[in-house]
Amino acid sequence: MATIKEIAQRTGYSPATVSRLLNGDPTLSVRDETRRAIIRASEELGYSTQAKRIVIPHEVALLDNEDSNAALRDSYFTDLRTALERNAAQQRMRLSVFRGLDAMLADDRKFDGFMAIGADEIDGSALRRLHEAMPFGVFIDVNPAPNLFDSVQPDLQQTMYDAVDACVDAGMDRVGFIGGKGALMNFYEFDEEGRVTYFRREARRRDVDIRGLVYSDGPFTVENGRRLGERFVRDHNGVLPDAVIVAADVLAVGVLQAFNAAGILVPRDISVISINNQLISQLTSPPLSSYSIDQNELARVAILTLADAIAGKRTVRQHMYLSTTLEVRDSFVPRKHGM
Repeated sequence: MATIKEIAQRTGYSPATVSRLLNGDPTLSVRDETRRAIIRASEELGYSTQAKRIVIPHEVALLDNEDSNAALRDSYFTDLRTALERNAAQQRMRLSVFRGLDAMLADDRKFDGFMAIGADEIDGSALRRLHEAMPFGVFIDVNPAPNLFDSVQPDLQQTMYDAVDACVDAGMDRVGFIGGKGALMNFYEFDEEGRVTYFRREARRRDVDIRGLVYSDGPFTVENGRRLGERFVRDHNGVLPDAVIVAADVLAVGVLQAFNAAGILVPRDISVISINNQLISQLTSPPLSSYSIDQNELARVAILTLADAIAGKRTVRQHMYLSTTLEVRDSFVPRKHGM
């Protein structure tokens, strides 16, 4: 196996510089040509990738694939982009943001790889074109092409299971669901968004009555949340379920507006559980109990996953799922908190 000294002799750089770069020293500042020369020499000489730490790539593109219209954009993705930019700066990674796929592909040779956020539609042919130009990429929060790119996502399946279980443990046996429909980004089409699928599955397993209580349609916006909430009230105001699980805070805000307008008091008349734990969840009336998605950890793991793929020229795709935690507020109190 090649040594640090041999790589230093091949490249003309000091052993200290070679060692710091190959061991991922975040305080090291070198020119791109220096970095590339050392990495190329280490690969040519057979320096074991297992013996070195991950080297953080310096030039990375970020595809912000979410509608920028302020009225439509879910602030979840704005917060996620901020977390990525903060983590990239800490790792001395230069992050170039692109709003469209074509613009990013026009500059593809400048970048070691890419990360992508947002759920606007990317069709199969565009994803294949992206892979041909930039084979190393990580999609965050979505998984549009699992055979082409890595992904890092919150574990929404387990989150929905946990939410249903929390309702059952609190003595509830009728539970509703309100959600939206995201864009279909990958090569496969599904009849419904993942969260409602997981909800149905766990409700069936726990023998929870959800008949006529599932509303999943339209975009993830406050306005759509209110529309769905109003439909929910019209259909069930006579006999409300014990609780409703809402797929995202942005929808839950609208649902609470509909409930308040109808004189329905939360949690006296019905409990509400949401997902994302954005700042707005603390400011609603009542404050929302919401499953927290650690966006800083999503960003950190995405950067490391991309770096690992680039350093090892990895062709086997990795898909990481991060757990969530319920932040308990007034809209729903689990049994263990209420005892």
